[in-house]
Amino acid sequence: MDSNRFIPKINLQPQKGHSVASQAAAIRVACEETGFFVITGHGIPTAVMEACRDAAIHFFDQPIAEKERVQQRTPGSPYGFSPMAREALARSRGCDTLPDLKESFSIGPPGPRPQPINHDEAIFAATPNRWPDAPANFRAAVEAYYRAMNGLAETLMRRFATALDLPEIFFLPFIRHPISALRANHYPPLASAPPAAQLRAGAHSDYGTLTILMQSGAVEGLEIQNRNGDWIPVTGEAPDLIVNIGDLMARWTNNRWVSSVHRVVVPNDAHSRQQWRLSLAYFHQPDWDAEIRCIPSCLPDEEEPIYPPIRSGRYLMEKFHSTVL
Repeated sequence: MDSNRFIPKINLQPQKGHSVASQAAAIRVACEETGFFVITGHGIPTAVMEACRDAAIHFFDQPIAEKERVQQRTPGSPYGFSPMAREALARSRGCDTLPDLKESFSIGPPGPRPQPINHDEAIFAATPNRWPDAPANFRAAVEAYYRAMNGLAETLMRRFATALDLPEIFFLPFIRHPISALRANHYPPLASAPPAAQLRAGAHSDYGTLTILMQSGAVEGLEIQNRNGDWIPVTGEAPDLIVNIGDLMARWTNNRWVSSVHRVVVPNDAHSRQQWRLSLAYFHQPDWDAEIRCIPSCLPDEEEPIYPPIRSGRYLMEKFHSTVL
């Protein structure tokens, strides 16, 4: 199936033919149909993208003993290194599946963190980031990319507001101190075919407002499920970036916008299975205490919202805990 028919490419560069209004209109259509689109003209320097990608590749190339030196401090903490088969993303949707065939490294906000009063929340939200000794530029490269993604996410949230016929700054009070995460996902070569039900990343939807994804490697594998239940491949190489909305944006819009289920499949042929794959996923998440409730303009007259109000941080924590093995 041709993904170009379903996943539009949107140029964010402010120039003739790419006005804020036209960008917002294109985003509105994409978010109502699949929740996925590809962006160009985003302004992120190529050097920033390549430095983070290369640092992640060098980190994952190290022996497992070196990577485990910065392993997540506890199963309840999301930051640090997570070894192979320690997560099953499909469990966030209540599906009891085999572990995902990937390893990852994650960081949270580099600056001050929220200080939740609940002990479990504090373990999740306030744990410091962990940094490896090698490669030497790892921290600088990853933090630079995080800051770039944070700025791009704010731009996208402004476009989202315009697309929803809201004031451009509508979402800004909810993202003064976002608890967003950056995760490098490494999908190592596979010497043999895994069980049919085991994927590189199980079918799931993302938890926050939006995700910004950069892909790298010789093979693809990302697929989204459309409204008819069909799986559609999503392709895109740097400097283009893939954007999808998450559960909180779907809740904000009363499901007018789609938080699509997606997965990363294992290639069918032996040669492709033996190729590595890397992705950098920036998960944008509103402030810990931000209350997410249906936007009035997305609620038909005299109808009740589909979802009750929830708090951003607690929702994220519970979803994350459901996937950890």
